[in-house]
Formats: sequence, C-alpha cells, structure tokens
Amino acid sequence: MAISLSVVLLLAIILVVMIRGGSIKAGPAIVAALFGFFLASTGMAPSINNFLDSLADSINAIRF
Repeated sequence: MAISLSVVLLLAIILVVMIRGGSIKAGPAIVAALFGFFLASTGMAPSINNFLDSLADSINAIRF
C-alpha cells in the first residue's frame, strides 16, 4: 500500500510539472489520467500491480 501511494504521488507530481512546464497540455493529461483510472478497473490491473511490486522489490534488493 505504501509503495502504491508513493507511486501515485510521484506520478501526480510529474504530471503537474509537465503541465506547468508546457511539455504536456491539460487535455492529453486528462486523457492519460482517465486511461489509467479505467485501466485500473480491468482484468489487467492485477498483472500490472504484480509487475510494479516485483520491480520495486528488485530495486530495493540492489546494494551499493
């Protein structure tokens, strides 16, 4: 849960910066947000969630 909330917050910050910087306009940003919202309600959501969890675990396992 903490990882999901962090990812959502990070993506929201990136989206705001991109809109304010002119890299992306408000219309495409809304479409992208709606796409993500509706994608989360499909049968693909658990697979995406598992992938992101395993990616986070892999990054966490890296030792410097």
